Amino acid sequence: MAGQGSTGNVIAALASFFIPGLGQLLQGWLGIAIVMFVMAGILWFFLLGWIIHLWSNLDAAMFKGKP
Repeated sequence: MAGQGSTGNVIAALASFFIPGLGQLLQGWLGIAIVMFVMAGILWFFLLGWIIHLWSNLDAAMFKGKP
């Protein structure tokens, strides 16, 4: 499976940059993708959505694959 820094992870990180959770969805993690999308939406209402947005980007970029 592709490791950190692979093309798939870069694409996932870019996708998460535009829509939080989209990178996780591209990597096959439906549950965490939904959580990140919903939490970012809720927290953006309180101007704190950038926290989840950043977490989503980092998580997608550092994906190591399913064990």
